Amino acid sequence: MKKFFLTLAFVFATAMPLLAQSSMTDQQVIEFILDENEKGTSQTDILKKLMQRGVDMQQIQRVRRKYERQNNDTGLGTVKEATTGTSSDRLRKQNGQSKKTNERNRTKDETVSANSSQRLGGRINRDISETDQDFLMMQEEMGGLLPIDSIEMLNRLLEQQKKEKTKIFGHDIFNNENLSFEPNMNIATPSNYRLGPGDAVIVDIYGASQASINATVSPEGEITIEGFGPIQVSGMTVEQANARLRSQLGARYSSSNIKLTVGQTRSIMVNVMGEVTAPGTYTLSAFSTVFNALYMAGGVTDIGTLRNIQVFRDNRLISTVDVYDYILNGKATGNVVLTDNDVIIVGSYDCLVNIGGRIKRPMYYEMKQGESLGSLLKYAGGFMGDAYRKSVRVIRKAGSQYSVHTVGEFDLGSFHMADGDSVTVDSIIKRYSNMVEIKGAVFRPSMYELGGAINSVKTLIEAAEGVTEEAFTARGVMHRMKPNRTLEVLSVDIAGILDGTQPDVPLRNEDVLFIPSKKELQSEQTITIHGEVQYPGIYQYADNETIEDFILQAGGLRDAASTVKVDVARRIIDPNATTSQDTIAQTFSFSLKDGFIIDSSEDFHLMPYDEVYVRKSPGYSHQQNVIVEGEVLFEGTYTLTKKTERLSEVIKQAGGLTKTAYAKGARLIRQRTPEERMREENMIQASLKQKNSIMTNVREMNSSASRDIMKNLIYVDSLELAKLDEVTTYSVGIELDKALAKPGSDADIVLREGDRIIVPEYTNTVKINGEVLYPNTVNFVEGKGLDYYINQAGGYSQSAKKRNTYIIYMNGTVAKANRKHKPMPGCEIVVPVKVRGNKMSAAEIISLGTGTASIATMLVTFSNLLK
Repeated sequence: MKKFFLTLAFVFATAMPLLAQSSMTDQQVIEFILDENEKGTSQTDILKKLMQRGVDMQQIQRVRRKYERQNNDTGLGTVKEATTGTSSDRLRKQNGQSKKTNERNRTKDETVSANSSQRLGGRINRDISETDQDFLMMQEEMGGLLPIDSIEMLNRLLEQQKKEKTKIFGHDIFNNENLSFEPNMNIATPSNYRLGPGDAVIVDIYGASQASINATVSPEGEITIEGFGPIQVSGMTVEQANARLRSQLGARYSSSNIKLTVGQTRSIMVNVMGEVTAPGTYTLSAFSTVFNALYMAGGVTDIGTLRNIQVFRDNRLISTVDVYDYILNGKATGNVVLTDNDVIIVGSYDCLVNIGGRIKRPMYYEMKQGESLGSLLKYAGGFMGDAYRKSVRVIRKAGSQYSVHTVGEFDLGSFHMADGDSVTVDSIIKRYSNMVEIKGAVFRPSMYELGGAINSVKTLIEAAEGVTEEAFTARGVMHRMKPNRTLEVLSVDIAGILDGTQPDVPLRNEDVLFIPSKKELQSEQTITIHGEVQYPGIYQYADNETIEDFILQAGGLRDAASTVKVDVARRIIDPNATTSQDTIAQTFSFSLKDGFIIDSSEDFHLMPYDEVYVRKSPGYSHQQNVIVEGEVLFEGTYTLTKKTERLSEVIKQAGGLTKTAYAKGARLIRQRTPEERMREENMIQASLKQKNSIMTNVREMNSSASRDIMKNLIYVDSLELAKLDEVTTYSVGIELDKALAKPGSDADIVLREGDRIIVPEYTNTVKINGEVLYPNTVNFVEGKGLDYYINQAGGYSQSAKKRNTYIIYMNGTVAKANRKHKPMPGCEIVVPVKVRGNKMSAAEIISLGTGTASIATMLVTFSNLLK
């Protein structure tokens, strides 16, 4: 991939002089990128096309910002790009390196270093490296216009989760894009700021004389005043420089005022060393502080310290920075303003501690030597509401083993932390110290505070607004916790306590009082209705309900309902019985007229658990339809008028056959019923079971030929079993010509719902297929036998099993080809293939024969059962 980028960059660099200036507007660039992305063009190819059109890095950056503004709805209308100040603008600008520039330079250095073995030498190599970097930066900028790949997003998420597990507090402060720590360049010049080479100063003369002189402090520390000469100002504060100017220029401008101000400040060189992401020398603004330098260096590494960052100036330690003091307290005590050649040293941490559990900010924290556990808890934000505060658990690495320390709440400030300590704050136990609870048939079941007005069963019931009307007050149940945390049950006379006839029961902590309702003491009473009603099912019992009421409640009778027979089955309940009885239920039968019982001498009411059965009328049936297609006068759907309607009768309803109909080729397609499907599935399952048993015996014999045969047989049955779910119809062989000739004969079969009769035209061809030399379709010739048609297909092949040749007729019947069953118009002759295998021994042949005979016996048995 790097070679590809280098090659592409080389082409771009060599072709750059030939590229015309971009003729594309920013909006056209956005639309071009989005269109190409929808076509599936890679970012590299999109970028190459843009470069060929003269689009440069500056335009890509501008387009990305504009695209982000459009997506974020920031700004109204056209947002002007930031403009630089003119030479007369006195506002200072940031003149140090930006972090993005530093990152770009680091990436460029890494690219050059990684490709050092592929250098081409001289000027060409430098151009390739710079252009390659431009290409990469343009691709990165353009990435903001395109959606992130899902796999890349997943990788980022996993990487982020990995970082979160070992996240150290404060380590991301100098990697935050929203925190640049860049100094404010347009504040009043600090009183302790000392002028130095590179500072731009403005000398204003006003009063009798008017002049404004722009000058820059030279490397020798001087500024040159036109018409006067150089004046030494290096190392002076602004106030000192003003005093010197007035003393030296006062004679010339005795009637005027002279004032020196600092314009654009100089840049300084600062070295950042130690455990930072990118140690090195950085060019910063003269107003920059330690934090700005750390930000430019990418922040500290995983082992870098934030608590003891040292600043050296002229080989002397001038400041020690504690970033935690800034983050937690807002104090920037050690964050001094840097000067030229300052050195910042970031060492490794002394003590890193992990804290978890019920605290507000669980993560790793860097501790100073001698800091206590109490300080760590402050850093972590303190305890959460459900934290156990009386003691904190600390696991410490002590020599070759771990040790556990339980630190009490009054020892947090005196327990000092050590490197590698792991602190855990547990949650409080889910127990109550002053709670009682009431459940059941009261108006406000809940937990209540024990003590004060609530101290007994009666006061607890009063606090719950009393018992409901359905409450069973003869006895309540009190669950009480014993000292060993096991439960005991106390029976409570609720009614006696409420009316004062029984003594009140004092409550204890965590007592639970349950007052049952009368309904809960009884099993739910239901009645059930089955059969021909709109909504059969289980219903709640109600007193005095009649059969008529129940039928209306179930939506009324259906059209198929019988009104001459409605049965009710009643459960026999005898709680006083001492012996078992033969009778297990009572049954009642009724007739209905207009929905009312007409044959009951007395008013009949349903009882709990009664089951009502509304039967289907024997005189009701749905219409049953068959379909007739093909060569009949009137194709379409016909309704069977009786259960025994036959094939010839339906053809007669369809107007009979047309002149071109071929009655002998007519066929019937029938819908498979659930019973037929189950019967076929059982047959195949039994066959598979028998064949698996035989396969076990064959495997023990170690006969490869027998094993292959059995595997094929099992495979075929498995396929047939799988097809049952897909195939819903099957073909029935009919002889329509005989049915029409002799209506009511065996050939005139009885039809059933869903049958589809297809009467084809006369087809004067015969198809030959299977193990023949040239499968073919030829004209039917009256009187010709099987051999004639086989010869028309080139004869049998070497693998043909001639004796098992069979014929599939147009009407769906299948027969073995012989003198009795000859080819007919529209039929298909099929020659099967021989099953080949390795030669078997005599014992294997006998064993296989026995197994085959078992299968044959099984199939004959099933066939007899089906009959």
